[in-house]
Amino acid sequence: MLDASTRSERLFADHFVNLRVPHASDVIAAQLRETGLVTLDGMTTRQEVLSFASRLMVITPHPHGAPDGLTLIHNTGSHAHRAGFAGLGNGELLLHTERSGTPTPPRLILLVCLQPASDGGETLLADGRDVHARLVSENRAAALALCQPRTAYFGAGAGHASQVFTVHPDGRISIRLRQDGLARWSPIVQPYLPLLRSAITTGQARLTLRAGQGYLLDNHRWLHARTRFTGDRRLLRALGDPRFALPDGFTPCPTASVLPRPSQTV
Repeated sequence: MLDASTRSERLFADHFVNLRVPHASDVIAAQLRETGLVTLDGMTTRQEVLSFASRLMVITPHPHGAPDGLTLIHNTGSHAHRAGFAGLGNGELLLHTERSGTPTPPRLILLVCLQPASDGGETLLADGRDVHARLVSENRAAALALCQPRTAYFGAGAGHASQVFTVHPDGRISIRLRQDGLARWSPIVQPYLPLLRSAITTGQARLTLRAGQGYLLDNHRWLHARTRFTGDRRLLRALGDPRFALPDGFTPCPTASVLPRPSQTV
């Protein structure tokens, strides 16, 4: 069995795209359409991160972001105990969709490590396609319930009513989730939340980012998080929508494609 460090290195290598190869942007776009995840290396300054993000996406402003659209993710020392602000502390951050409480979460997330933590702070990733397939296989009723419209409410007063899995008219599926105090659930899905969390935990992978390394993922397919850490961990984040064609969500695994396709709103 591979140890955690080896598994992290393999995950990084399996999804890695060299930014210096010809037509790197086209390679990245193709990989995002196929797997929804790209790992990267070689960005060590804010300008390099901003330049790369601007080529791939129309950057979406964030309430915690700077005027250039980038957000510094670090322990501010003052946000850790505020609901919805866990990302700006140093505690555990559960797997989630970025901006889940908005009507349409941004499609892309770019996170680049400027300085790793002294200890901890590993990235956690879970492919929504695998989570969905595992639920269909293990408990079809859970998968069906989590597709029902407006069975979850994510965010505070200005949040958004949605569902964990949105089945689109073409059969593709998007995932949307948060697991903190700003998630409220319909009685329809509450009995199935332990199964959902188990499916996520079973399939999650760890990724240890060194300085200059990062990842770009489809926020409608992948869930992301991080472990507790110590030290001055600093990352730059960009959110946005792609400058290239990117079908929404994922094509379900063949064994999961038998689910009904309700008419839903994201």
